Amino acid sequence: MGFKENDFILVDYTVRVKETGNIVDTTNEELAKRENIYESGRLYGPVLVVIGRGWINEVVEEALKDMDVGAEKEVVVPPEKAFGPRDPSKVKIISIREFRRRGLSVRVGDVVEYGGERGIVKSIGGGRVVVDFNHPLAGKTLIYKVKVVGKLENLLDKVRALAVRHLQIPGEEIGLEYVEGEKKLVVTIPTKYMTRRDIQYGKIGLVSDIYTFFKDEIHRVEFREVFELKKPEEKEGVKEEAVEESKSEEGGEE
Repeated sequence: MGFKENDFILVDYTVRVKETGNIVDTTNEELAKRENIYESGRLYGPVLVVIGRGWINEVVEEALKDMDVGAEKEVVVPPEKAFGPRDPSKVKIISIREFRRRGLSVRVGDVVEYGGERGIVKSIGGGRVVVDFNHPLAGKTLIYKVKVVGKLENLLDKVRALAVRHLQIPGEEIGLEYVEGEKKLVVTIPTKYMTRRDIQYGKIGLVSDIYTFFKDEIHRVEFREVFELKKPEEKEGVKEEAVEESKSEEGGEE
């Protein structure tokens, strides 16, 4: 069957370095913990890939086009299609006095920023610091083990997957309501996430993608926050709700 441009699919993957066998990325939370690459705050589980949008490595995306739901495949990605070849000119020698002048004490293995670039300290000696500004995976062949978990067809399923991608909130915690007659989408976000620094950027990114993919079906997006309040004297199960809404429009009403 395969997939075509703009198909919404959910993908599990694990990436390892061919030369060492080390796992450097995975959507599997338990595997990430076992391999000591677990990222606190990251949402693990299948990720959304929209075919043709470059949301996953281009070699892997081409392989996905020929797969079906439930299929698994190993995809070899050469350095030039991953993080590029190693560039010897990006290994620089910097006087240790430069770091001391900034009040920095560096050790081998530290990640440092210098001249607007980030690099890894490789060695220190004779008053000199050798810093490698190549990406840690530059020159490495990557092997992706990918599995297509599902294909999304329903409008709200697609929007929910986009919301998870941009807001980094578990899908089951995001409320969605589509008012077809008004071409309006209401997104309810749990209050506990509203203090996150990046939540507003996530909302803007979500609206942008909704406009890109669903501008004919959705003309208005409303973000809703619901605060559930319970007074001490209230009996169990009795609640009051205060609702704060913020709205943003895309496209405009027809």
